[in-house]
Amino acid sequence: MSTPSPTLPAPPAVSSEWALFLDVDGTLLDFADVPGDVLVDPGLIDVLAVLHGRLDGALALVSGRRLAQLDALFAPLKLPAVGLHGLERREDGHQERHPRPVALDTAVAWGQALAQRYPGARVEDKGTTIALHWRAAPDAEDLLRQYADSILIELPGYHLQYGNMVVELRPDGAHKGSAVVDLLAHPPFHGRRPVFVGDDLTDEHAFQAVGSHGGFGVLVGSRQPSAARYGLHDPAAVRAWLEEGLSLA
Repeated sequence: MSTPSPTLPAPPAVSSEWALFLDVDGTLLDFADVPGDVLVDPGLIDVLAVLHGRLDGALALVSGRRLAQLDALFAPLKLPAVGLHGLERREDGHQERHPRPVALDTAVAWGQALAQRYPGARVEDKGTTIALHWRAAPDAEDLLRQYADSILIELPGYHLQYGNMVVELRPDGAHKGSAVVDLLAHPPFHGRRPVFVGDDLTDEHAFQAVGSHGGFGVLVGSRQPSAARYGLHDPAAVRAWLEEGLSLA
C-alpha cells in the first residue's frame, strides 16, 4: 500500500476521469548521484502503459529531462511528455523545441572547468538549458551557485531555477505550470480533472496550475510550504499508488 506524506493526507485513488501529469526524478524514480544512473523497473513501465490506456491517453510525463532521455528511460513507451521544464513538449506525436543561444557553449565550458575541482559535481548540457548538479559533491554547492549567478549576466532572457541539489539556467516564460495548462487545452487532456504529482520546487508552478483548473497536486516527500493538497512519502509510495490505480473503473 502507498505511504502518505508526513505532512499531507494521502491522495484519493486514481480516477478514470483525471488528466494525470507525473514528474520523473524524485517522483516516479529514486534519485541517483548521476542522472543517467537512475533505474526504471520494467513493472513501472507496464503500470504506466495500462494507466495511459485507461485514461484514454491523458497521462503525461513532465520533467526537467529532455524528451529523448524520457523516451530512452521508459522505452518502448512514448508517452505525451513535457521536457526541460516546459521548453520541449510532445502531444499527438508533434514535438516542439526551444532554440539554443550561442552563449550557452561558453557557459557550459566554463562551468565544466569549475566542476572539475569537485569530483562528483556535474554541469549537464541539456541543449537549451544548463543544469549544475552537486548531489554527489555537496562541497561544490557554493561555487556552482556563485557561477550560476555570474554567468546569468551573459544570458539575457534567462533566469535561475533551483531544485533538489541543482540549479538550472533556463529561458524565461516557460515552466511546468504553463506547459500543463497548454496540454489541458487539447485532447486527450481537455475537460478532465488535472492532477500533478511532483517533489521539487520546480513542480510548484504545476501544483498551482492544476489547482486553478479544478484539480490538485500531490507532493512527494515532506518539503514545505507547498501548493499541493495531498502527499506521498517517496517514489516507492508513488509507484504503489499508481499500481493500486490499475483497479480504477
